[in-house]
Amino acid sequence: MIIGSGAFAVSGDLRLWTERFGDPADPAVLLIMGTSAQGIGWPDEMVEALVEGGRQVIRFDHRDTGHSDCVDFTAHPYTLADMAADAVAVLDEHEIAAAHIVGASLGGAIGQWLAVHRRERVLTLTAIMTSPMGNNAGPAWMRAMTGQAPALDELPPPATRFLRHLTRRASTPATTREERVDAALETWRVLNGEASLFDERAARQYVEASDDRTGDHAAATHHDLAGRQMTDDRLAPLSSITAPTLVIHGTEDPIFPLPHGRRLAEQVPNARLRTIPGMGHGFFSPGLPRQIAEIILKHTATP
Repeated sequence: MIIGSGAFAVSGDLRLWTERFGDPADPAVLLIMGTSAQGIGWPDEMVEALVEGGRQVIRFDHRDTGHSDCVDFTAHPYTLADMAADAVAVLDEHEIAAAHIVGASLGGAIGQWLAVHRRERVLTLTAIMTSPMGNNAGPAWMRAMTGQAPALDELPPPATRFLRHLTRRASTPATTREERVDAALETWRVLNGEASLFDERAARQYVEASDDRTGDHAAATHHDLAGRQMTDDRLAPLSSITAPTLVIHGTEDPIFPLPHGRRLAEQVPNARLRTIPGMGHGFFSPGLPRQIAEIILKHTATP
């Protein structure tokens, strides 16, 4: 089992929990998780493979998750840019001038923001199971929920199975730890999809650990609110990205179907798209964490 060293980074008035693995002299990989997910959402197996491949690895809890501070969103609403500033604060805490940025889902949008607006901090970008940061998926979701056809040139909405799951979950809110764990486990099962095996043991370990590390179980929903705010900085053209970019996307992603990954790769100059057959929206499939790590190692290798 790989063991990291923990430290808190300061971003404005917030403390953010971080964990560092590997040799600080090795090239740095900053892992940025998705909506409502904690830093431990990056599997230890993936982290270990990256360290074995000669990278130091940093993962961290977003604001409103895990051991990081929570925010009164009503009084102090925040945006994707603020979450990107948190990522920069994490790099600053570890005295890293520039890193290989790896983001999943919302973390992929944060990575894009950094590659556009803080390009001096980004050596390479790996965007996993995400969509262009300027894509406002909210209207498409609502149209899909009400049975309406997508708008012209609109990226496809989430899969019907996932939308139905959200409806069921909203109708039966979890109140106890057991209910929260069961509900989260079922969500990850749906996100995994049916085309690849679901590692229930690994998913349960993550869900239980996440629940135990959480002080305010409602705070992580603020990420949804932040993600829906389509500010001008998110509309900056991705054609301005100069960092070597790799887009990793599963063929069975139920939140961002494959056209989202294709659109992102098309918008970033010289970006490469790597599709993974059967992969859904998560890392809870046997062998997948190490497979992703090997892809990242190749992308971040010195030419």
